[in-house]
Amino acid sequence: MKWQTRCAYARPMALALQDRYGRVATDLRVSLTDRCNLRCSYCMPAEGLEWLPDEQTLTSDELVRLISVAVRLLGVTEVRFTGGEPLVRRGLVDIVGRTHELGGVETSLTTNGLGLERIATGLAEAGLDRINVSLDTVRADTFAEITRRDRLPDVLAGLLAARAAGLEPIKINAVLLRGVNDDQAPELLRWCLARDYHLRFIEQMPLDAQHSWNRATMITAEEILERLYAEFELAPAVEPRGSAPAELFTVNGGPATVGVIASVTRPFCGACDRVRLTADGQVRNCLFAREESDLRTALRAGASDRELAQRWVAAVRGKRAGHGIDDPSFLQPDRPMSAIGG
Repeated sequence: MKWQTRCAYARPMALALQDRYGRVATDLRVSLTDRCNLRCSYCMPAEGLEWLPDEQTLTSDELVRLISVAVRLLGVTEVRFTGGEPLVRRGLVDIVGRTHELGGVETSLTTNGLGLERIATGLAEAGLDRINVSLDTVRADTFAEITRRDRLPDVLAGLLAARAAGLEPIKINAVLLRGVNDDQAPELLRWCLARDYHLRFIEQMPLDAQHSWNRATMITAEEILERLYAEFELAPAVEPRGSAPAELFTVNGGPATVGVIASVTRPFCGACDRVRLTADGQVRNCLFAREESDLRTALRAGASDRELAQRWVAAVRGKRAGHGIDDPSFLQPDRPMSAIGG
């Protein structure tokens, strides 16, 4: 049975999450946990990381309250749940359902797919609209090499369950690593086209816990497209890109498309509409920000919704013009991607 909406909050006049350059954040990425059940080589070391203590992590009630502030007071219209791996978060279905009840907000989730087979129906019934699955290869040996886990069949089963539950469109996010899977781009695209999955290649970004990212060895958007052009006829999509991170190309005349998210070599900071909330209640106005704004302390000290909203507005106001990866002064954030959320 579809999740029953018990109430919908009326929206008062929203404060704008607007920065000094006129960009307005309406897309909220909510990290539910920094924990993950894979050990992807471009994200964290084989032994894993030291996770956030439970007392520092927002409770479900605290998370939903901050999401409610964002939706009701700050004009957020899209909420994407991320991690770490969000499927390991206790109470996930309840959090999704309570967010859906706010009304007027699109909900999505980015996952590695482990456990999705078990929970896909529950997420759909709670009101989740769509899902993104990180999948860098469809070869079992390469999957095990990248993730350090032999779990490809579980991911594939999760994708089938997501489709059966109606969590569509299903987007696949893939990172190419030199000498590991950079020869598999056409293979992965053929596989996705055959199943009507929407593939998006993402340039590897300097967000690994090991700080071993190297600009010189990264597979660039240009290289990704060269590999695809060798086997497919690609043309820039005619639909406006807007604030979407992916540059879309029609494949073999369409209607199917493939996307490339070139965060490093073709930054799209000027159209960014995203803001992030970490699992421990910190606002990040940019994926690569080195500063955070603490909402958890104020929330636990009894701040009103309006006061929390004003703190959030101030945090976004200080957003920089761009991430500055190619600037000689660029410093990688202290938090890795698993502790920020995608």
